[in-house]
Amino acid sequence: MELPIPFQCLYNDNVMELPLKYQKEIRELLKNEYPEYLSAMQEEPVHSLRVNTSRTAPEQFENLHLFDLRRVPWCSSGFYYPADIRPGTDPYYYAGLYYMQEASAMVPAEILPVEEGNIILDACAAPGGKSTRLAEKLHGTGVLVSNDISASRQNATLHNLERFGMENTYVISEDLTRMQDRFPETFDRILVDAPCSGEGMFRKEPSLIASWQERDSSYYAPLQKEILCSAWKMLKKGGKLVYSTCTFDPEENEKVLAYLKEQDPSMAILPVADRNPGWMPGILPGYENCVRLYPHHIAGEGHFCALLQKGGTAEETESYHRRKEALPACVREFLEMFRIRPDEKRIMIQKDRVYVLPPVQLDMQGIRVLRSGLLLGTVKKDRFEPAQALAYTLKPPQCAAPVILAHDDIRAEKFLRGETIAADFSYNGWTAVFIDEYPLGFAKMQGTSVKNKIEKGYRML
Repeated sequence: MELPIPFQCLYNDNVMELPLKYQKEIRELLKNEYPEYLSAMQEEPVHSLRVNTSRTAPEQFENLHLFDLRRVPWCSSGFYYPADIRPGTDPYYYAGLYYMQEASAMVPAEILPVEEGNIILDACAAPGGKSTRLAEKLHGTGVLVSNDISASRQNATLHNLERFGMENTYVISEDLTRMQDRFPETFDRILVDAPCSGEGMFRKEPSLIASWQERDSSYYAPLQKEILCSAWKMLKKGGKLVYSTCTFDPEENEKVLAYLKEQDPSMAILPVADRNPGWMPGILPGYENCVRLYPHHIAGEGHFCALLQKGGTAEETESYHRRKEALPACVREFLEMFRIRPDEKRIMIQKDRVYVLPPVQLDMQGIRVLRSGLLLGTVKKDRFEPAQALAYTLKPPQCAAPVILAHDDIRAEKFLRGETIAADFSYNGWTAVFIDEYPLGFAKMQGTSVKNKIEKGYRML
């Protein structure tokens, strides 16, 4: 009997094994490239992050010289960083300058052609890496609906979008089969990063091997077909959709697309612009425009992507308008203090919470919504408590007395941990603390004492 090939798990001392069934399938798929794949599986995974272009330009981020960086070739804002670096502990991370994202996982949002004013759905969004990129590409226009069926996982998506300073989003948690009746042919663009068997992530996350042995493509393919067909019903005629997985099995990739083609013969697989030399084509005839990513061809993990277009021409979307709500006096006073002037036609008040809805509004009645637009804060009696989400939208000139700290200032980490710090000047009242020009959170000053107002769930651990 042929024995499984062991490979060293890079995050502990356990030796993991590729199951025989998987070895047989991947050998049949890769043929003479199989030895190269096995060799790549012995290598250490690369580590990467993506810069928040709404905060800073990639070139400016490079010039910060935080650590040794090299560019991800298919993402203008993506960078590889050394394995011994921990970017998630840096104050710049908490200021929303970047998001740690596996390099291949950057591809789906990159190849979806977003235009300003688009109505976009990220159908399986958690933990929000792709949503943050899609929201960036809208440049504050249109609307992104970031959805995941898991409400608990969507909390991470919400925090990531807030930290990036994104205001034009709905964060929801719904079953797509329920959404399809509510939002028929509503979205200009859709991203479906479908749940999958995870073969492409075995090197980076060896624990997925055990999950694969319990649930392989026979479990996921029917689910993927259901998800993709539901999303397709919500796509406008002429609209574009990216379907992606982090697995290699054709049953979860090309054959899922073939199933959709049977349901709607107008579906076309478009060529991807700026196709990277290391990206391989789809393996079935007629599916060459698909993108297959293998760890022995690129600096990244395994992935599959396809850019689809629905036939026909979209009809004009009907606008949804809510009743205008007036800002309470305490909220208006606070916002004026920070030179924040929201479009009052987009104000929504639910119980004691005050929101600014996205520029394009959707009727979310009956939908499980975690966040609509930007949470400004909470009204408690006649007092206003600003939200951390609002702090992430600020710039120093908006504050009468901003507390601006250098990146290497020990007070930055203390502030992020919830401590009171001392300023270099005296002031009484509300202000905000920044790393350089990037926001960390609100504070209340009395003299030189800067009392922390970062909400607990947003602090450095």
